[in-house]
Amino acid sequence: MNFKRFWTIFLSRNREFFRDRAAFGWNFVFPFLLVAGFSIIFGGEERAEYKVGIFPITAGKIDVQKVNIPDRFKNARYVEFIGFESKEKGLEKLKHHKIDFLLSSGVPPYHYWVSSSSPRGYVLENIFINSLTSSDHRQSARKQEINGREIEYIDWLFPGILAMNMMFSALWGVGYVVVRYRKIGVLKRLKATPLTAFEYLSAQMLSRIFILMFSLAVVWTGCDIILSFQVEGSYFSLITVFLIGSLSLTSMGLVLAARGTSEEFATGALNFITWPMMFLSEVWFSLEGSPQWLKVFSQIFPLTHLLTAARKIMNDGAGLLEVSSEITILIGMTVFFLVLSASLFSWNK
Repeated sequence: MNFKRFWTIFLSRNREFFRDRAAFGWNFVFPFLLVAGFSIIFGGEERAEYKVGIFPITAGKIDVQKVNIPDRFKNARYVEFIGFESKEKGLEKLKHHKIDFLLSSGVPPYHYWVSSSSPRGYVLENIFINSLTSSDHRQSARKQEINGREIEYIDWLFPGILAMNMMFSALWGVGYVVVRYRKIGVLKRLKATPLTAFEYLSAQMLSRIFILMFSLAVVWTGCDIILSFQVEGSYFSLITVFLIGSLSLTSMGLVLAARGTSEEFATGALNFITWPMMFLSEVWFSLEGSPQWLKVFSQIFPLTHLLTAARKIMNDGAGLLEVSSEITILIGMTVFFLVLSASLFSWNK
């Protein structure tokens, strides 16, 4: 390992990125636009589909016709009912905006919980109250307080936007760039130098991680000044999780970079990887109420574990010990991707 050669590649890759004004600007403008757009969209309007949690009942999707709740509420359109075994589990999902309304089943009086910051919860509360047929029944519906700080939707969404931006930057900034270098013959020329494959891949990876963390700091600071995000846990734990997540995502990009020779194929492969990851890793919406196999499938993506850990720290005040399982999985994925990419790497077409 020659540090001088490594440092030369590291600096040259950083200069290439900062001189590309389009790529440099888009890394900052894109997440800002998403944060602003979602804060406006979800600031005062309800979505077309609503999720209602019911307890105590078997967890998962349920046959609502067999549950003892008002009939008119059962038949409300665009409402999905999800079972929870206990009130505590339902309240946890409600605080994190994974459901919009929590209701106890059984005979009246009905007890329900709703977040005051949720527009969808407000709509469901009115639907539920109006589904009770008599004034006596309406008086028997008792609204319960949510203990602890309510989590704003934008606080739940923000880590997802940051992680998604990191995902695109890591995969395209490493996978696509190295494939392009191979196609135009840059790698073939580097092979004639004393530079080793390990030195080259290490420099590419660390350069991208440096850019990812720099972009993260700029975007976080700018958005926080405007929207004032609440972080319950420590910033050190949050930075550690994002750093490990960036390692995992960048190492995944190296797998594609190891053998790809066509920019068109690289584009298709990257889209094939990024779009399912973006929709199944709970970047924008929760998978609560989805089929169990879909939840299990989403665990193969490093973005899923990155977001789970980041939200636990940011919204619940968890420490590194509480997210150790997610960190372990991310480190394991990083090692696997690095070994695979190193074994497959080729300088030539």
